[in-house]
Amino acid sequence: MAKFTYKTQGTCSSQINIDVEEGIINDVEFYGGCNGNLQGISRLVKGMKCSEAVSRLEGIKCGFKPTSCPDQLAQALKLIMER
Repeated sequence: MAKFTYKTQGTCSSQINIDVEEGIINDVEFYGGCNGNLQGISRLVKGMKCSEAVSRLEGIKCGFKPTSCPDQLAQALKLIMER
């Protein structure tokens, strides 16, 4: 089990804690942001392969921002997969 902390950029959330084991997401916890939506995202990706989550979440934008909390999660997962 490996735990990672990712400092987000350009979103209301400030940090994402991610627990990944053998390429599978065990847990995701966002700090800040839209609590209900981020709890939903966290539950939806639990048990999902990192690569699948990235393919579904990468590129999502929040309003006029060039990124979003789901996109930031995808960016964090990409870094984890590179390790």
